[in-house]
Amino acid sequence: MSKLDRIEELQNLIKEDSTNFQARRKLAVLLIDAGFNEEALQHLLYLSRTFSDDDGIFYNLGIVYEKLKNFQKAKESYLKALEISPDSLDSAYNLGLVCIELKEYDEAVELFKAILFEDPQDSNSYFNLGLIYFKTGDYVKAIENFQRTIDINDNDIYAQFYIGNIFKEFGDLDAAAEKFNKVLELSPDYSWAYYNLAVIENERGNTEGAVYNLQKTIELNPYDIEAYKILIRIQLKLHDTDGAVKTANEAIAQCEETGDLDYLAFLAHNKAGNPDCKEYLERAIKNHKTLSIPLARAKNELSKLK
Repeated sequence: MSKLDRIEELQNLIKEDSTNFQARRKLAVLLIDAGFNEEALQHLLYLSRTFSDDDGIFYNLGIVYEKLKNFQKAKESYLKALEISPDSLDSAYNLGLVCIELKEYDEAVELFKAILFEDPQDSNSYFNLGLIYFKTGDYVKAIENFQRTIDINDNDIYAQFYIGNIFKEFGDLDAAAEKFNKVLELSPDYSWAYYNLAVIENERGNTEGAVYNLQKTIELNPYDIEAYKILIRIQLKLHDTDGAVKTANEAIAQCEETGDLDYLAFLAHNKAGNPDCKEYLERAIKNHKTLSIPLARAKNELSKLK
């Protein structure tokens, strides 16, 4: 029986008997799993009014509210679940995630530390502690917790990735590149690792390496506007006019219009001698809120074309 068929079967049982709480509970869980969060919410609220001491119902309510991005309600639901069942590590863990979303970092730290007291091998809690410290700018503690994550689970690509970002922030490009390459070893399709390697190679002056990694980034994520912009700048610097035009056209087709992207498209088409290049410049001026160069400079360049 398919999931949808099972949902329909349970719905019919509830229509026949609205007090069939077992069927309603099963239906709510299935609806969450199938992505019907609003429908699941209604059933769980109904159950919570009847079974006010059932931690599982409030735990699932928390999950639904999280999926609906109502993090305050999710927090209230997980707190209720913990009130009923104080030893529930699942409720504590999810509550910690919600506190991160609410930027209630001190509370989240205490929750994940409490989980680690009970389960010192919980790599996910170490990761979340690392994430909190990363968000609050305490990079030393962030690295410490991301490293503990890796010590327990060497295949955690996100911990490797964040450490790479911290090393890059500190200017240790070799250590950062090592981490991003480790990410790609574990997950060859992780576009952000290629992007960061491209930035590193560009800073090192390794144009060939930067271009390769930017092209891989775009291949894996054709909507990465920053990768397009860096690649166009490099191609213009290398006098690769055809390449710059091709990249600009692809970027315009794939990405949301921005002043910077339009301006780079103008530079590429202007260098190629395209008489329609001023249209890109006009769009850049129109989108001046996302244009990095002074608006007066762009308008001055446009006046020279007319």
